[in-house]
Amino acid sequence: MACDAARSADVAAVTMHEGLAHICLLTPSMTIVRMRVEMNIPRKRKGSCSQHDKMLLKFYDSVMQGILRHISFDVVKCVLVASPGFVKDQFCEYMFAQAVRTDVKVLLENKPKFLLVHSSSGHKHALKEVLSAPSVLARLSDTKAIAEVKALDAFYGMLQNEPDRAFYGIGHVEAATSHNAIEILLVSDKLFRSNDLATRQRYIALVESVKESAGEVRVFSSHHVSGEQLDQLSGVAALLRFPLPDINDVINSDDSDDEEKTEEKEGK
Repeated sequence: MACDAARSADVAAVTMHEGLAHICLLTPSMTIVRMRVEMNIPRKRKGSCSQHDKMLLKFYDSVMQGILRHISFDVVKCVLVASPGFVKDQFCEYMFAQAVRTDVKVLLENKPKFLLVHSSSGHKHALKEVLSAPSVLARLSDTKAIAEVKALDAFYGMLQNEPDRAFYGIGHVEAATSHNAIEILLVSDKLFRSNDLATRQRYIALVESVKESAGEVRVFSSHHVSGEQLDQLSGVAALLRFPLPDINDVINSDDSDDEEKTEEKEGK
């Protein structure tokens, strides 16, 4: 399945810092780590940097070979190279100099596809911040991999600017559904794979209810970087057509009713 997905991935990403790099392919449904490069780079010593520089060049060469091995430039439209500081710049300078020296035409012909961006580290999770960068969103606007990222960014933007039109968590989202207020529902596919039948049915009913009220439903893959972010928000979120400032009162009222029912049962 990962091999088939890799053939359709139109975005690649390399996150790196000195001694660590991840070469990834991004599809609409998942983020596939194709290669992890890890090397121990000695620290620079006063008066001698030769060992540090030698290992760093070896590290850069391994990342370059990984790119050549795992990225299909006839499919990929953009290659993101992300790092803290100037690591990304130094790596690309080395890679393209090597490509000229050894006549690696595939790199030279596809040089315009490379986009250098800042990240806090070379770990895979750094892709979250990379994919949210305005320059990246603009560059990837016509790619398949960015649709879910844009939807999640729209939710965060709404949550910050109009919090009464953005909710997450099953209780708040179901309350919004009861008012036919949901314009866009964001839901993780993980919830439909729950071992609990009642939980699966609850989310299926939620999706059907939103569709019946002409809302849009976006199902996020938990294997994609945007799906991982949504899972941190309980796996379900919604952008509303209109504000519902009293929704917390509704939730609290329902909670109070449930508590009263529980107390009545215990009293009996």
